[in-house]
Amino acid sequence: MPVAKSISKRIKYMQKGKPFTRSVFAEEGSRTSVNKALSRMVHSGVLERVARGIYMRPKLSEYTGKKIRASPISIMEMVARARGETIQIHGVEAARRLGISTQMQVLPTYYTSGSTREIKIGNAVGRLRHSSWQRLQHAGTPVGLVLTALFYLGKEGVTEQFTSKILSSLSAEEFSKLMACKMPRWIRKVLTGFAKE
Repeated sequence: MPVAKSISKRIKYMQKGKPFTRSVFAEEGSRTSVNKALSRMVHSGVLERVARGIYMRPKLSEYTGKKIRASPISIMEMVARARGETIQIHGVEAARRLGISTQMQVLPTYYTSGSTREIKIGNAVGRLRHSSWQRLQHAGTPVGLVLTALFYLGKEGVTEQFTSKILSSLSAEEFSKLMACKMPRWIRKVLTGFAKE
């Protein structure tokens, strides 16, 4: 079966609006033939190119009839995973998710074990910022979320009220994992003080 036909057949069963990398079709043929087939599908409107090497079946909003864009965060996660990188949400977003800040990022930013770079996602831009492995511990988990929020808030920004709110989001097991992480002395001191209460 020709590469384009084989890919087209598989794409019909893929979820609309859910991004995927071209590597899912690696077994269908050479990289060049897969790229050509995907490019043709983009030009015909069957697929939408969301970012370099990332595509999705277009999905229309049931309310406006306009195309729904993929989440920049999901695209950045996909790009990083495809390169074998570890990524962690930025401290600003971690603090917001934990309910200790209302500040929002203008540019979606993640910490990464890879190089610092910006990724164009349609008309938007996302940033991956190289970070030390300490900020990437337990990435993608509640423990990692709390740790990156503590790093972001800094020594002066971590109050007793914030600490109580942040740590109440963790189970006893997750708190033990957090205590086992490599961290600056000031964070350990704050956590040890909380554990004694």
